[in-house]
Amino acid sequence: MNIIEVQHVTKEYANHKALDDVSINIPKGCIFGLLGPNGAGKTSLIRIINQITGPDAGQILFDGQLLDQSHISRIGYLPEERGLYKKMKVGEQLLYLAQLKGLSQKEAMDKLKTWFVKFDIKTWWDKTVSDLSKGMQQKVQFVSTVLHEPDLIILDEPFSGFDPINANLIRDEILELKQKGSTIIFSTHRMETVEELCDNIALIHKSKKVLDGPKREIKQQYKTNTYFVEYRGELRMDDNLYALEGVRELEEGYQKASIHLLGGITPNQLLGDLVNQVEIRSFGENIPTMSDIFMKAVNEVPEG
Repeated sequence: MNIIEVQHVTKEYANHKALDDVSINIPKGCIFGLLGPNGAGKTSLIRIINQITGPDAGQILFDGQLLDQSHISRIGYLPEERGLYKKMKVGEQLLYLAQLKGLSQKEAMDKLKTWFVKFDIKTWWDKTVSDLSKGMQQKVQFVSTVLHEPDLIILDEPFSGFDPINANLIRDEILELKQKGSTIIFSTHRMETVEELCDNIALIHKSKKVLDGPKREIKQQYKTNTYFVEYRGELRMDDNLYALEGVRELEEGYQKASIHLLGGITPNQLLGDLVNQVEIRSFGENIPTMSDIFMKAVNEVPEG
């Protein structure tokens, strides 16, 4: 079951087409990576899902229904450009934003107490936002995004400005929100975050969707049937069975080679041949990283 179905959405601004017939399904309960270079169309799609703007063509379904104003309370949105009121006190502001999302004052207060303890920000209640550092402001805005426990949480570059300790704190909260049943859309340039957290991804480039699906399946699709070996000794490969794609020096006399299997050669056959020739320190398959896949997919898109 999908929480969001983007169906043939097109969006134009003046002479620029931001989205061109884009269709994407976002399954319930997943962490979904929305990827793409700057200007690809990611923010335009997020703004349409949040009903800040509307599509010029196509439609979006939310939990099987045509997206409308009634769904706003079920969405939490953390924009890349943070939008807190600088001169307003933190507690007062969070209480106000929570009530805008449909919580009663008592519900909001109860939930805020929990978050203030969890994030160790109990002394911030009467501080104004302008008194806080950028990282502290990010924490406050994250709380405002998830306080009403939305079904769909949209996070645009959520780790921007965080030190490693607070980035880990936010990461753990995102995983906990997923476990509680929320669906999270990640818009990010940080491929290591996608690698670690995302279950599904979609890549938008030049206004079009060029790739989408479960991360695991996409990694399988981009595998190259190559293996690495770290070894010591003299390596001689049969050119009819293997293509040696590079050897580099490591420490302590070890070398690392990348070997492409030809024809129907299996990894076990390769390992058997290696064992007879060299001392092996490590061996494994070269699995493409999300950064590798991102660059390859973007570069495969034709110009114009």
